[in-house]
Amino acid sequence: MTQTPWLTVLLALPLVGAVLLVALPAPLRARAREVALAVAVLELAAAVAALLAFDTGRAGEHQLVETHAWIPAIGASYALGVDGVGISLVLMTVVLVPLVVLAAWREQGASGAATDRLRTYLALVLALEAAVVGVFAARDLFLFYVLFEAMLIPVYFMIGSYGGARRQYAAVKFLVYSLVGGLVMLAGVIALYLAGPGGPDGFLLDRLVGAELSTTAERVLFCSFFLAFAIKAPMFPVHTWLPDAAEQAPAGTSTLLVGVLDKVGTFGMLTLCLPLFPGASRWAAPVVVVLAVVSVLYGALLAIGQRDLMRLIAYTSVSHFGFIVLGIFAFTSTSVSGSSFYMVNHGLSTGGLFLLAGYLAARRGSQSVDAFGGLQRVVPVLAGLFLVVGLSALSLPGLSTFVSEFTVIVGAFTRYPAAAVVACLGVVLAAVYVLWTYQRVFTGPVRPGLETMRDVSGRERWAVAPLVVLLLVLGFVPGPALDLVRPPAERALAEVGVADTAPVAGGGTAAPPDTQGTQGTQDGEEDE
Repeated sequence: MTQTPWLTVLLALPLVGAVLLVALPAPLRARAREVALAVAVLELAAAVAALLAFDTGRAGEHQLVETHAWIPAIGASYALGVDGVGISLVLMTVVLVPLVVLAAWREQGASGAATDRLRTYLALVLALEAAVVGVFAARDLFLFYVLFEAMLIPVYFMIGSYGGARRQYAAVKFLVYSLVGGLVMLAGVIALYLAGPGGPDGFLLDRLVGAELSTTAERVLFCSFFLAFAIKAPMFPVHTWLPDAAEQAPAGTSTLLVGVLDKVGTFGMLTLCLPLFPGASRWAAPVVVVLAVVSVLYGALLAIGQRDLMRLIAYTSVSHFGFIVLGIFAFTSTSVSGSSFYMVNHGLSTGGLFLLAGYLAARRGSQSVDAFGGLQRVVPVLAGLFLVVGLSALSLPGLSTFVSEFTVIVGAFTRYPAAAVVACLGVVLAAVYVLWTYQRVFTGPVRPGLETMRDVSGRERWAVAPLVVLLLVLGFVPGPALDLVRPPAERALAEVGVADTAPVAGGGTAAPPDTQGTQGTQDGEEDE
């Protein structure tokens, strides 16, 4: 019996949908929104079918594997496969896309040229979905790089053609940062291929792992990959493109940009940097951990000082990505699995915040926090949704973000206690920027001109309610999700050659015997 190529289906379906939207004949263009939503829902159903075909008991292995010759002359293959982390991020992506389609239902208006603009926008959304799903599933380094760069095209137009007054500046800045990182990584991709076994399947990741590299070469190649992923993540100090992009982009674009696209950065650190460059990963870990902690505090402090809602949410994401990177490079199974779970939870939480902020901005005609006030009396449902999603951003117990953030901190403490303690300040600062924002926007006297603001419609509730439900369900029942991401975390430690740390009675930690690496090498000693 032939196995259904679910990953190819997931990659091809939104791409076909995008082409279909562009090619719709004039009489049917008014139905573009329904077509886009149908394709997005069908993609979600296909992802659920892929999950049912995925053996969760073997989540540490790559499954649903497809490998076909693509460009044998240069060693490139069409190779797909997902482990527990990959399938989790694919599911997060296909959940967010139909919600973005719903939220953008009347974003450009309801008829005429506005409908054509929205049709093109929705085609770009589906094209982006196809590229991101492909990145999360790619098991060939050349294929990964092609899709990694292809993601930039729809996002550039989604910002530059549909954003605010400074949209062209924001789009070009996003593109320049991303292209610089991508070109540096391309040099690393070529160098790694030349150092690998070569042949018609020379770019397959399974063949490149363990390539013979000198210490210097491995570290240089690690830096080339890490820079590209740090820009995408975004991570201090190469994050400055994000606030401008988030401020100028439509709310749905910001949802996908920060909730989905930026996860490619941390996903790449986990699935490429660690297994391809284990020695260099151990060597760089102390510096990366410091940068991660700086990101946590820097992003949170700048979020507190923002007056623009979209920039505020963007800076909170810089802080949250600091936690994710800290967990990855703390090198414990607890911290790495927490970071993997954090990627999913951050997408749900931040996606909800951007959509709700978009509702507010569309009603007021402004994104300024100072333009609002007293809205909980006027739009109680919108205020309630914002409060719940905002509390998820500060990792309130009972919501899924708490589980992942707590797991990262606990896991990191067993390896880097000082970094974990300092990072905890980010939790306190998160409470400040979330609660202070809620206070300024929703409490106090109603600001003049807001008395007749309408509450969220049924369609708008459907665009946010699934995210709230998922945050609650994964907060109270995180076990199945953690079971998906824990085996890949354990495999990552084995690949990087670092002994796991296990909490013991009395507060200390005990490291089990390690035959591949030592605490000393992971802390930065030379690993020849």
